[in-house]
Amino acid sequence: MDAFEIDHNLIGHLSETLDKYDQTGNFSGHIHEEDFIHAAVESLSGSLFSRPLKHYTHTILNPPYKKINSHSAHRLALRRVGVETVNLYSAFVALAVALAVPNGQIVAIIPRSFCNGPYYRPFRDFILARAAIRHIHLFESRSQAFKDDAVLQENIIIRLERGGQQGPVTVTTSTDDSFSDLTTHEHPFDRIVFPDDPERFIHVPITTDKSTIELSPAVRYSLVDLGIKVSTGPVVDFRLKAHLRDMPGPGTVPLIYPGHFSSSGTAWPIDGMKKPNAIERNADTEKWLYPNGFYCVVRRFSSKEEKRRVVASVVEPGAFGDAPMLGFENHLNLFHENKSGLPEPLARGLAVFLNTTAVDESFRRFNGHTQINATDLKLMKYPSRSALIQLGEWAMQQETLTQDRIDARLGTLTA
Repeated sequence: MDAFEIDHNLIGHLSETLDKYDQTGNFSGHIHEEDFIHAAVESLSGSLFSRPLKHYTHTILNPPYKKINSHSAHRLALRRVGVETVNLYSAFVALAVALAVPNGQIVAIIPRSFCNGPYYRPFRDFILARAAIRHIHLFESRSQAFKDDAVLQENIIIRLERGGQQGPVTVTTSTDDSFSDLTTHEHPFDRIVFPDDPERFIHVPITTDKSTIELSPAVRYSLVDLGIKVSTGPVVDFRLKAHLRDMPGPGTVPLIYPGHFSSSGTAWPIDGMKKPNAIERNADTEKWLYPNGFYCVVRRFSSKEEKRRVVASVVEPGAFGDAPMLGFENHLNLFHENKSGLPEPLARGLAVFLNTTAVDESFRRFNGHTQINATDLKLMKYPSRSALIQLGEWAMQQETLTQDRIDARLGTLTA
């Protein structure tokens, strides 16, 4: 048995633990006080200067969580063995899969963030090409299972089988690490990774029942079908800091943050806001700006344990007076038509649809972290363009829009 640990302060404790098993007579443990990534890469690449590692029948991992810089030594080493990934935890899992014997078992406790989003696509491709997913356990509460740590996303335990033939996947859930409320379901693989999904998102359904969105015959259109695009807000404030202004003035246009939206509508400018309200319009900023108009925007981040993950708002051009252009800050995703605004009923219909409980619940089934990427929104299914316009026209006639009313309205949509 090989154990890897680079923290010298933990070596003594690890040695004591392994010694307890050594007393059985059929166990031999070796501690590698070295970097697992470099050791694994050297072994897998057949380096003459490395001590080859065994190919393991069983691997248990609790890997570190840390982003990997694109030009770091770790990133360059991983590329030598065909691993392209952005975090240490996913690198550890990929290397464990690569080092496993046929039918070898890999069990890891890791963040759920690899399941979706564009940055982990190469990692998902790597493991799905080499291993079968056998079991996923989801801790449903970020604050309970790891309450001693500042954990901002859900964590899972995943069991992979190297070279296994993919079949149904067992999904278990519990609120926390006591497992006192453990539930178990088995799902066909096509509910874990949808066959027509080019991004190969890994879903973790917590019930065998299909969601309202999956069951609705009216919700089956892509954004391409609708003639709509969604993009991440292009204004990264710290990169354009010299052009930002606390309040609007000559030569500026509105800069919009999530804080400019509330349940009562768009509010701009906000005096005393910690973020700037305006950005200069000049040759350096022009390419990041959009024409003033109606847009639907979705916040990219929700706070820990927040009630809703998907929060959509409508950008109302009248809130910005005669401003010809708008700046959208990077913490927003915005729906647009070829970088121009949407018809008002369509923008409002999109916001109503995205704010339904059904959409929020459906999104939580496959998104375990607090970030909503534009890619996530691109891969969702939507009602038809005409249905969204009708939904928006209905919303414009209502004095108040309660959650119950918009949820009920979703059920009346037709294909």
